[in-house]
Amino acid sequence: MTNLNCWWKKILTVLLLVAMFFGTSVVWWTSPSNAALPAGNAITDGKALLRYSLPIDNQAVRDLQADLEDIATQLRANRRWGAISKDVSQASRIVNSQKDELLKSIPDEQQPQAEALIDELQAGINDLRQATESKDKEQIWIGRAKVLNLVSTLEELMVQGFPYDVPDEYSNLPQLKGRATVEMETNKGNLTIVVDGYSAPVTAGNFVDLVERGFYNGLEFIRAEDSYVLQTGDPPGPEQGFIDPGTGKYRSIPLEVLVKGDPVPTYGITLEQAGRYREEPVLPFSAYGAVAMARPEFDNNGGSSQFFFFLFEPELTPAGRNLLDGRYAVFGYLMEGKEVLEQLKEGDKIVSAKVVSGVEHLVQPQ
Repeated sequence: MTNLNCWWKKILTVLLLVAMFFGTSVVWWTSPSNAALPAGNAITDGKALLRYSLPIDNQAVRDLQADLEDIATQLRANRRWGAISKDVSQASRIVNSQKDELLKSIPDEQQPQAEALIDELQAGINDLRQATESKDKEQIWIGRAKVLNLVSTLEELMVQGFPYDVPDEYSNLPQLKGRATVEMETNKGNLTIVVDGYSAPVTAGNFVDLVERGFYNGLEFIRAEDSYVLQTGDPPGPEQGFIDPGTGKYRSIPLEVLVKGDPVPTYGITLEQAGRYREEPVLPFSAYGAVAMARPEFDNNGGSSQFFFFLFEPELTPAGRNLLDGRYAVFGYLMEGKEVLEQLKEGDKIVSAKVVSGVEHLVQPQ
């Protein structure tokens, strides 16, 4: 009976997604009651998406990352040891023979740190080679994650300043000119989120500001749909968003989507409304735990405090065909706590949320 119920639940979810395809906007309010992604299959790892979304221009580090990312694909495809060995060899070649190319994007004052990272990369890739020769799948997964974390740090050192100017009309809103990490304690366990201001500075800035204010502490999750969304951020009382105590007014946040290849985000209009049906956002809904701004059904610029986690399931919401890309603004991804997110239901609570790093990137309106 359990399997039958699960089957019917999946059928109903598919029917819901078909309805969405024909124009239904679904992540509505719940009432008080210069980045580049590689071509090919959609990326379903939030950490990889954040790496690729960094505004940097260094082909060597992108090639290095691509080789290391590909190891996961090969591991899942019946352990293609020859392909894994090739990926490791190519990564080793880049680190050993293109060190100057990797360092050229690093500011002078951070060169020593970058050189130390490259030394660690060389050691980590050597460990990966040994694990590959031993066909030790577990150690390959562990070593790959360790090396990619080093690549992430190296890429972050390559970012020099914020890549564009946010339109003046949003200067009255908090902006995140970089990235921040938020730890969220719930009654089921902890979640770690990385918020990306490079791709969504206004949306991310609003969220980080509200976390700093303690706005989300004690709030319930108000909507939960298996394999779809988990939503929160509705404050007690009649209001459905944040009332700024400084102005006494509802703070509304514009829809903000950075498209791959665009120098700045698109504001106030969905990609569908803009006729950009085939365009892809830099931060897509293709990873479990994508974090996005909710909004009123017919108001692109009516978002405020409510946000949702996208509960990606390949069978029901295939990457690249989830029907939310370009309609809602992703501003971060879950980094840790997937097993907790899977347990959270309507009525569960955020005990507390705090910014554990990156708060210095929050710019308040003057």
